[in-house]
Amino acid sequence: MDVTATNYSTTTTKTADSADTSKISSDFDTFLKMLTAQIQNQDPMNPVESSDFAVQLATFSSVEQQSLTNQKLDTLSGLMGVQGMTQLAPWVGQEARSAGPVYMNGTPVTIAPDPNVTADRAVLVVKDISGNTLAREDVPVSGGTYEWTGKDISGADLPSGVYTLSLESYRDGVEIETSAVESYASIQEVQMAATGPQLILAGGVSISAEQVTALRQAA
Repeated sequence: MDVTATNYSTTTTKTADSADTSKISSDFDTFLKMLTAQIQNQDPMNPVESSDFAVQLATFSSVEQQSLTNQKLDTLSGLMGVQGMTQLAPWVGQEARSAGPVYMNGTPVTIAPDPNVTADRAVLVVKDISGNTLAREDVPVSGGTYEWTGKDISGADLPSGVYTLSLESYRDGVEIETSAVESYASIQEVQMAATGPQLILAGGVSISAEQVTALRQAA
């Protein structure tokens, strides 16, 4: 984890919070000045009810408190995100199993297809990032792990890149189910994103920690 970047981010957040707090204080002072001017310049023959002033003051105060609360929640969320990233740091170097995209560079990838329990045939479907089908190959209907070697429909090696895998389950020649295929990939890095910590896998594939269904030591 880049400590310098983290410190910079923390400093930036504190500066932004300070600026927002200063702005709210300035807005509140402006509101009080406007309210005072309104009282001083009201029509003496038709004065504004004191209760109306109280409502205006209470409304602004409520908005001010809500804004401050949101700022504190944002700060807390950022701190929790950093803590979550720190907790995931020990995962770096291990292999995560998930149903996300698969990076193939010529080295066999361990996948975990899960055919329908009633299937008598299972077909692994390989597509590129544009959704074009590049290969279809039969895999054992018994499930378990399987080494995908990255061949196209003619048996030639696929070029290095990111692919998506799915599994078609058949019974008596009829497709009964299509499901995602989980695969193992090494965790290269943990990054902070707007949605929380993200795991960067081999090939630059990004997934959230919630997508991981298993971890194992790298081969």
